[in-house]
Amino acid sequence: MNQAFQLSLAGVIALALSACGGQQQNPTPPANAASGAAAPVVAKAEIRFGTTPGDFGDMVKEQIQPMLEKKGYKVTLTEFPDYVTPNKALAENNIDINIFQHKPYLDGFKTEHKLDLVEVFQVPTAPLGLYAGKLAKLEDVKEGSSVSIPNDPSNLARALVMLDELGWIKLKDGIDPLKAAVSDIGDNIKKIKLVEMEAANLPRSRQDVDFAIVNGNYAMSSGMKLTETLFQEPSFAYVNWSAVRTADKDSAWVKDITDAYNSDEFKSYAKAKFAGYKFPAAWGENAASGAKAEASAVAASSASAAQ
Repeated sequence: MNQAFQLSLAGVIALALSACGGQQQNPTPPANAASGAAAPVVAKAEIRFGTTPGDFGDMVKEQIQPMLEKKGYKVTLTEFPDYVTPNKALAENNIDINIFQHKPYLDGFKTEHKLDLVEVFQVPTAPLGLYAGKLAKLEDVKEGSSVSIPNDPSNLARALVMLDELGWIKLKDGIDPLKAAVSDIGDNIKKIKLVEMEAANLPRSRQDVDFAIVNGNYAMSSGMKLTETLFQEPSFAYVNWSAVRTADKDSAWVKDITDAYNSDEFKSYAKAKFAGYKFPAAWGENAASGAKAEASAVAASSASAAQ
C-alpha cells in the first residue's frame, strides 16, 4: 500500500507539472485579443539610430522618427563625428542601425575589423564634390595646387577618380577604381599636392588649401551647398546604405524602418529638401537617372556662376 501510495502521489505531481507546462505553452490571450480589438504589437520597444551629423540625422529627426513613433516605437539618435565609431557602436550593440556610409566603405571596414554587419536599404545621398578653397575656379588650378581629400581608403579612392576625371592626375591603367590609392597615380599632371585628412575636417580645410574634395553629408552639415560645387562625381556606386547586425536583418523592426524610408511620404520630403542628391535605386528605375540629371544641372549652374 505504501508503494501504491507513492506511485499515486508521483502521478499527481506529474499531472500538475504537465498542467503547468501546458499553461506556459498556451498562455491565456489578453483581453483585447479576446474582444477582437486590434492593438499594435512591437516586439522591439526602442530603436537606436546612429548617423553622422547633418542630412542623415535630419532625415531621422524630421521624418523617420515621427513615422516610427506612430507605430509604437521609441526612437533615439546618436550623431557620431567620424566614420569609424558608428560601425563599432553597431557591432557592440550600443546602437541598432547606422546610416552614414556607402557599400564599398562598409565592405572594407567590416572585413578589416571582422564585424558581422550587413547593408539593408539605400538612402538619399549628397554626391562627393570638389569645392573652392583659396582658388575660386577650376581654371585657376596650377602646378603644385593643393587639394584636401578624405583619408579613409574608399573615399580617398573616390577623390582620386574625380581628379582623374578632371584631368589633374592620371591613374594607372587596369586599376580597380573602388580601391584606387595614391600609389596608383601614374602621372600627376598638375603636380597636385594631396592633403589627406579625416572627412569631418574637410570643410574647415578650405581656408588652407586651393581646393577641397568634401563628402556630401559633411558639406551640408557645415552650411555648404551643392550649388557651390565646382565638380561632382558622376558615379552612382556610392549611394549610402543603412547597416544592421546580420542577426537582425530579417527582424520586423528592420522591415518597419525600411518601409518608412521607402514610403511615398519620405520620398516627397527627400525630393523637396535634398534636390541634387542621388536617390535609392529602389525608388524606381528612373530614380538614378533623375538624380544624375539634377546633379549635372547643379554642376553646370555652379560652373557657369563661377566664370
